[in-house]
Order: sequence, then structure tokens, then C-alpha cells
Amino acid sequence: MLSKNQLGFFYMFISVCAFSLMDVIVKWSDDYPVGQVLFFRGFCGIIPILFLIPKDRFLDFYKTERPILHIKRCLAGLIAIVSIFVALRNLPLATVVSISFASPIFTTIFSIFLLNEKVGFYRWLAVFVGFIGIIIISEPGFSSLNIYYIYPIIFCLGLSYVAIAIRKLSSTEPVWLISFFFSFSILIFSFFSLYQQWIMPSLIDLILLSSVGILGGIANLWLSQSYKFSEVSLVSPLKYLALVFAIVFGYFIWDEIPTIKTSIGALLVIISSFIIFRRELTMKKQLSVARHD
Repeated sequence: MLSKNQLGFFYMFISVCAFSLMDVIVKWSDDYPVGQVLFFRGFCGIIPILFLIPKDRFLDFYKTERPILHIKRCLAGLIAIVSIFVALRNLPLATVVSISFASPIFTTIFSIFLLNEKVGFYRWLAVFVGFIGIIIISEPGFSSLNIYYIYPIIFCLGLSYVAIAIRKLSSTEPVWLISFFFSFSILIFSFFSLYQQWIMPSLIDLILLSSVGILGGIANLWLSQSYKFSEVSLVSPLKYLALVFAIVFGYFIWDEIPTIKTSIGALLVIISSFIIFRRELTMKKQLSVARHD
């Protein structure tokens, strides 16, 4: 029988694996319009959520007292997911994953203005280190005017606001409702891309495209389960396995080899996000001790 921490490790590991596989499929699906892939992400992403709705809420599960915040969260999420899909199709997998680790940097900045949080020296230092890492990773794009390097940064901005919004929503809203509204918004948004002439997929492609939504939906649930069973400080470092998977998949499928600049920049971004994470954990412990006193 596994302990709670072991269960937390297990759920985080399979969550990272699921997200990594989803990224690979999105990158592979460049023959299909982005909107069509979004349709499968939204439609199939709803399926696992339906099993979580309590029986007594099945008829009115969609009701919420915070519709405006849900809309803001969904809009930010749509900006993020479209940006990461475009980036995955046009940049090396390891490059996209490396820059995506910078989202805690923007979350720290947003928390100052949206949550009135005070940011001390260590977190400002982490923000500075992280930005240096982003510049190092993106330098080839800046020098060649490759606009696609902007998309992972836009993803980080969108995801950062999503983190803030979910932090507010989770105080009153169940996780499954937050996830449902987001998947449903992706589904609706995808229909605006019908003009792109969607392609009829083969049976194998249909299965792969459908797995984008299922993997994305289940991975989010596994991530939540990981935090439920284990301390965040123990399991969060496993997220960085995504970079290892990205390097392996990128090399064997697309012959992509990360440059030295990408590797150095990724290391700085990871160090930055780790500093932010550890600092937030310390602050929470201090608040907890103060409350008990």
C-alpha cells in the first residue's frame, strides 16, 4: 500500500507524462488547423469532468455566483492555450517547454497588482534571473525576428493570470466547475475557426486528436490529486521532468537538439521558478505558525 507522499509522487509523475504527450501530439498535428485541434481539446476535455459532478448537482452543475471571474479566467486561458499550440508547432519542443516554466515569474508580478501581495528581495531576484533566462532562450528569435518566440511568453502571461483567477475562484467554486467552464469555452471558441477548412481525420488521427482533450483534462485532475495527497514542496520539482521528456521526444521524433543557450536559459528559468516556489512555501509556513500562535 502506497503512502500519501508516494501517491502524490505517482499522480504528479503521470500528470507530467500526460501533459508531455499532449504537447507532442499538438506539435505533430500541424497538418490540422489550430481551431480543429482546439475543438478536440475542448470537447474531449469535458468527458472526464462529467464523472466528477456530484449527483445532486447534475441538473444545475453550471450555476455559479462568480460568472465574471469565470469569464476572465476563460479568456486568459484561451489566450494561453492558443499561444502554446502555435508555439509548439513552430518552435523546438524543448524551447517551448523551457520558456513555459517562466509562468511563476509573471504570476509573482501579477500578484502585486491583483492580490496586493508584497514581494520581497528574493522573489524580485528570482524574477530578474528568470527574465535573463528568457532572453537567453529567445535570443535566436530576436536576432532573426522570429515572431514565434513571442508566443510562449504570451502563454506565460495568460497562464499567470489563470493562476491568480483560480486562486480566487477556488475559495468558493469546485475544481470540476472551473475546469468545465474552461473546456466549454475552448469548444465554443473553436467553432470560430471553421473558415480554416477543417480536415476530416483518419481513424488513427481521430484517436490522437481526441487524446489531446482527454490527456489535458485528466492531467489537470491528476495534478490536483497530487497536491491533495502530498505536500506541494515534495512533488512540484517533478514538473521539471517535462523538459527531459521534451528533449527526448524532440530528439527522437523531430531530430531537435537543444542549443547551449537554450540549456543555460532553461536552467536559469528553473532556478528562478524554484526560488519563487520555495519562498512562497516559507511564507505560508510563517503565516501558519502565526495563526496557531
